[in-house]
Amino acid sequence: MSAPIRIGAVSYLNTKPLVFQLETLAPQAELVLDYPSRLADQMTRGELDVALIPVIEYFRAGIYRLVPNIAIASQGPVLSVTLFSRTPWTEIRRVALDEGSRTSAALTQVLLRKKYSVQAEICPLPLDRAAEDVEADAVLLIGDRAMHACLPGFRYAFDLGQEWHDWTGLPFVYAAWAVRDGVELGPVVEALHEAKRRGIDNAGLIAAREAPHLGLDAGFCRRYLANIIRFDLGPRELAGLQHYYTLASELGLARRGVQVKLYATPELAMP
Repeated sequence: MSAPIRIGAVSYLNTKPLVFQLETLAPQAELVLDYPSRLADQMTRGELDVALIPVIEYFRAGIYRLVPNIAIASQGPVLSVTLFSRTPWTEIRRVALDEGSRTSAALTQVLLRKKYSVQAEICPLPLDRAAEDVEADAVLLIGDRAMHACLPGFRYAFDLGQEWHDWTGLPFVYAAWAVRDGVELGPVVEALHEAKRRGIDNAGLIAAREAPHLGLDAGFCRRYLANIIRFDLGPRELAGLQHYYTLASELGLARRGVQVKLYATPELAMP
């Protein structure tokens, strides 16, 4: 009997539609939930076969393939990736980055250096440390943590999805399914697509189920899943992804010369 396919996913609200009924759809697989940064590390160690990883880690590894047409992206505000700041962008001198983040941490640096010409000191914000306690001009929070945060001591709350779209006019891709080199997913790849289809169709059900656990309004959660987050990885998203990679690699945040390679089987092709 062959070993089960090991799938890694994040337990944030915005990933719930992508893993909706996945354990039923792929009974031959094993699902692991963790923070984005930890999933990326598990992929590096060969502990996962396919994982919903931060896209910057795809470019840092340079050896994975992306499952076509599935992603976590936004075109405009994303609501769950926020830079809270005591000062305007141009006056930021020290920024603390959520340790759960890799893609958004790199995006913060791209915006600071490329858009605002600011060279700020970077420090980590541990997952178990309160953002209010860090000595920094700005603090990056992601996921459900960002949606809960208020941080009244910080005058500004910059939505990084909005910042990126205002600057480039392109969608921003935060995470995608990456397949480890040499792994063949078999029927699991169709299960990933079916989970996405069912998850999008059941955004209201997911919102109603998850909202009480998150301490968020169910209507807000439904609008977030149905109208804010985009789950496709089509031509526009790929263009945004490529532009982000170009800027990040110029800053040394990812290795150069990595191409976007899509996982393909005879039964599965880009739409």
